[in-house]
Amino acid sequence: MKKYFHGANKSCPYFEGWYFKCQTLDGRSLALIPAFHINENGERSASIQVVTDKQAWYLDYPVSAFAASQDSLHIVIGKNCFSEAGLHLNVEREGLSLHGVVEFGPFQILKSDIMGPFQWFANMECAHSVLSMRHTLRGQMEINNDVWDFNGGIGYIEADRGRSFPTTYLWTQCLWDNCSLMLSIATIPLGKLHFTGCICAIVLNGREYRLATYQGARILNWSSEGASLCQGKYRLEVELLDQKPQPLRAPSDGNMSRTIHESLCAGVRYRFWQGSELVFDHTDDCASFEYAQRP
Repeated sequence: MKKYFHGANKSCPYFEGWYFKCQTLDGRSLALIPAFHINENGERSASIQVVTDKQAWYLDYPVSAFAASQDSLHIVIGKNCFSEAGLHLNVEREGLSLHGVVEFGPFQILKSDIMGPFQWFANMECAHSVLSMRHTLRGQMEINNDVWDFNGGIGYIEADRGRSFPTTYLWTQCLWDNCSLMLSIATIPLGKLHFTGCICAIVLNGREYRLATYQGARILNWSSEGASLCQGKYRLEVELLDQKPQPLRAPSDGNMSRTIHESLCAGVRYRFWQGSELVFDHTDDCASFEYAQRP
C-alpha cells in the first residue's frame, strides 16, 4: 500500500517535504512546500515555504502544529491543510497574508514509482515521489491583498524525503496544454561511491514516457544552463533561457540550513525526439527550474 508520510517513527537526521505547484490560466504560479524535519539533536519542527515568481517566504512552526496521514495525502500545519482534495490556507505573518481555498481535480498518476528499484534502497540520501503529474484547479487565493484566480488552472505535486538534498542537482518541471514534464538529475552517494543519476517523466496526450538511469538513460551533459539525455530512441534537451531565482531553504542533515535558488517561472525550452521525429519543441515562461551545487 502506498505510504504518504514516512517520518512518524524516523530518527534523526530526517526531512520530508511536499511540493504543491498551482498555475493560473494567465500564467501566474504559486508553490507551497510544507515540510517536517528532525535535526541531528532529535529536535522536530515543521515549516511552510511560499513561493511566487517575485518573492519567497519561510514560515517556521513547532512540531505540535504538524500532523500528517500515512494512508492518504493529508498534511496539516497550523491552520493550513494540504490534501488530495486541495489547499486550505490561513496565514498571517509579518510580510505575508495568505488566505483561500483551491480545490483539486483528479490526479494524473504515473504507472509506477518514479524511483524504480531505488525506492527499495532504505538509506538513500534523498528519495523522490511524484504524486500528480497534472490536475485541474478551482478556487482563489488572496496573497497580500492580491486575489489570484485559479479557476481553470492546472497543478502538479511531488515529494522528497531523506537526510539531505543532493550535493549537486538539477530539477525542472513544466505544465502546458497537453503535456506535463519533470526531470531531476543528481549526484547520488551510494556507500563510499557516488554516481550521477536521472529520473524523468513526460505525460503527453495521456501517454507516459519514462527516462531514467535504471532504464538505461545516459546523461549527455548537464549544468546550470540545462541538460541533455538519451535512452534508446528517445532524446530530451532542456535549455534554460531566462530565470527569476528566489532563495529557498533546503535540508542538510535534517536542518533547513542550506540556501538554494529556484525559478518558479523560468523561461525554458524543451525538445523531445523519438528517433528522428521531433515529438515536441516547447518553450514556456512558466517552467520551474532549479540548479544547486554545494561547495
